Amino acid sequence: MSDRIFRHVLVPTDGSDASVAAARLAFRLARAFEAKVDLLFVIDLLLCEELRRFDQREFDEIQRELLEQGERVVGVLRDEGERQGLTVASTVRRGDPFEEIVATAQQHGVDLVVMGHVGRRPRARVLLGSVAERVLEFAPCPVMVVKHEEEGAPRGAPVRRR
Repeated sequence: MSDRIFRHVLVPTDGSDASVAAARLAFRLARAFEAKVDLLFVIDLLLCEELRRFDQREFDEIQRELLEQGERVVGVLRDEGERQGLTVASTVRRGDPFEEIVATAQQHGVDLVVMGHVGRRPRARVLLGSVAERVLEFAPCPVMVVKHEEEGAPRGAPVRRR
């Protein structure tokens, strides 16, 4: 029996500073445990609808732009992980971020989800709880939530929301 606690780590990312910090911590853990890493970017369909309400672009065009953004984000992180000698896979999915994260964790048999605390959700969704809170509740494995502090902020100071 191997002593590796974590063999497969899932890192949901939206390109935010918090999710990049989570990916970098996940890479350190993956190196320590010789684990493989899956990166996941979810095209949030609710966010697409919200953007469409304030934009003249069509729903499909917004999704296309988010797909391109997602591919860029996971591509940059995948390259960073591979430069560190890790086995890294990346996926872009469409749907509700929390549901897609939990489904991916179940489907891929991951041992750990490492994710950032702050993401990009419409304000209406705050009432239902953050994506991280919902993943914590429903994930089939442990979840590590990484808080990201802005540069120059004193330790323990509240993080300014953008």
